[in-house]
Amino acid sequence: MNKLKKITFLGIAAVFLFSATACSKLTDSLDVVGNGSITSFEDILNTIPAYVQFDENNNGWKLTAPDETVGFVWSKDWSESSLYDTMLLIDAQPFIDAGLDVEKLPDNITYSENTLIVGTEFGNDKPTYSNEPTPLRSYEQIVDIKRDAIAYHMEMGHYGVNLGDGNMFEWAKDMSSNDKDIVFVLNPEPFINAGVDPNAIEGWVFGKVKVHVDGKQTEVDKLLKPFDLK
Repeated sequence: MNKLKKITFLGIAAVFLFSATACSKLTDSLDVVGNGSITSFEDILNTIPAYVQFDENNNGWKLTAPDETVGFVWSKDWSESSLYDTMLLIDAQPFIDAGLDVEKLPDNITYSENTLIVGTEFGNDKPTYSNEPTPLRSYEQIVDIKRDAIAYHMEMGHYGVNLGDGNMFEWAKDMSSNDKDIVFVLNPEPFINAGVDPNAIEGWVFGKVKVHVDGKQTEVDKLLKPFDLK
């Protein structure tokens, strides 16, 4: 290869590298759902700071509901998560009172010390923090590394983290125009199969929710626990 060809080749490579980097930054900036979820999640955290604490048992942050019967946990470090990287910790008593036989729960629902645990693992990636970990920075790791776990529920105006098997934690895009600022969402089917009357769970609402599946709108059964924070 002569000198001219070398220069031309290096020039093309430099242009390609610049284009790839530019495209990557453009894609990040155009991620309306991912970026919007971070902004609105920060609003939630700032609205109820007393209910957001570090959970030593699960090596992550816990957002506890105002009635303290359920909490959303997201790990600080996926490589060191004790059980799941994101999960709901739920007071089991209302479910037991509604007929739950804990021996009939499926393997993906854990019962321990009167608590029901549903969640999912994202992998073993060890996050890198430019500064000290915070609840928001740990959430940003989900957006950066596991973007497909973040969704937008158009009908309710909510962002959410998918916890697997139809379970979710959702929060309002705009709390000023939404009376359901945070919502804990459960798939009722495994609980019904374990003896629960879904209409008899104190503090939970059983009903139909509109969702989009494969581009089509449909209705699915959900157990919901919503809270208005303002």
